[in-house]
Amino acid sequence: MNYQATVNQLLPLLGGKENIASAAHCATRLRLVLVDDNKVDKRAVEKLDGVKGCFSNAGQIQIIFGTGVVNKVFAEFATLTGLAEASKEQVTNLAAQKLNVAQRIARTLSNIFVPIIPAIVASGLLMGALGMIKTYGWVSGDSALFIMLDMFSSAAFIILPILIGFTAAREFGGNPYLGATLGGILTHPALTNAWGVAGGFKTMNFFGIDVAMIGYQGTVFPVLLAVWFMSHLEKRLRKVIPNALDLILTPFLTVFITGFVALLFIGPAGRMLGDGISFVLSNLIAHAGWLAGLVFGGTYSMIVITGIHHSFHAIEAGLLGNPDIGVNFLLPIWSMANVAQGGACLAVYFKTRDAKIKAIAVPSAASCLLGITEAAIFGINLRFVKPFLAALLGGAAGGAWVVASNVGMTAVGLTGIPGIAIVQSNSVLNYLIGMVIAFGLAFAVSYTLRYKTDSE
Repeated sequence: MNYQATVNQLLPLLGGKENIASAAHCATRLRLVLVDDNKVDKRAVEKLDGVKGCFSNAGQIQIIFGTGVVNKVFAEFATLTGLAEASKEQVTNLAAQKLNVAQRIARTLSNIFVPIIPAIVASGLLMGALGMIKTYGWVSGDSALFIMLDMFSSAAFIILPILIGFTAAREFGGNPYLGATLGGILTHPALTNAWGVAGGFKTMNFFGIDVAMIGYQGTVFPVLLAVWFMSHLEKRLRKVIPNALDLILTPFLTVFITGFVALLFIGPAGRMLGDGISFVLSNLIAHAGWLAGLVFGGTYSMIVITGIHHSFHAIEAGLLGNPDIGVNFLLPIWSMANVAQGGACLAVYFKTRDAKIKAIAVPSAASCLLGITEAAIFGINLRFVKPFLAALLGGAAGGAWVVASNVGMTAVGLTGIPGIAIVQSNSVLNYLIGMVIAFGLAFAVSYTLRYKTDSE
């Protein structure tokens, strides 16, 4: 491959040097933020030597070259354009300015929740292990081992507002340690544990206002809204407080004011919002049943294209933290949609005679089974449209099955094959059947439909 020649051919197809606002690369892709995305000729870019795909995502133009190759391409790209490599964070921030309001909100929620997913996944896996111990009676419920595992599995949800407080403050531009402190206020031991309110709770009278002394363990929206308020208050205080007193007065006034506002107004309102969303979703699943799974599974991949799916982490975490629900019934549906994209993508491998398409179809399909769908959706399925439609059908069928068979998960963030680890122990078989349905139907429909690649 002649890297210089490829870059020379690539630049005009991107609208020229003057159309490139920022550039970076990851392990496989050239990631560009352009002044005007409409100047890009994606089909022509995909035909270039070494290019395995080109798609738009989250305000960026991403060109797939593959591991190792992309480094050499970027070196030539930087030389010919005179652009220094931007960090991924800089590219992401610049690209975010091109997103609409809904996409920006989704991106913000994603930035808040993605860092804490490992903690929730760890708790989910421990809950699964605890469930198996209970089901098969391997250990007595009052044994030290059982009690400690119960502590380990619930810890992340008990301090979830603290974790969210830290990452949310960092995202909103506030002090993350003040955000964590606010989360600590909302989960203070003086407040009745959110999971123990059935046994009764106290109230306190604050200048004529009755305040329920109920904690916010496992909740999402109260701390999100409170930290948003806190971050804006902190910024305003820093503008008016003299520098000599900033270190003392700003944190004091921020926590003092936000603490009252959170406990009196934002906390109860946020709890109502979270409970309302959980109530609507749980009743929709309970009454619409498999039909809800059909609709959610069939539309999820379309939502992925917009990037709004990142906001679902907040809703899923809310379901897990809700004492009346305690299970994530949305993630199995999303998993079916992701697996279906892999089935439709793999069918393209067997249909096409284009060597370049074949080269990227199999790894793209395999990544869907691991929960990563961007390469399959943007690189293969959307390119030919009909495989994408086939994947929607597969996702709908799989989604209907997992809802009808009451498949639930104990964490967020894992789909496809890795998702098996967080599926409730009594639902693993139905989860596997759902994946076979989603993958198989998408593959069959995609293979049956007629479409040709550009070269054919």
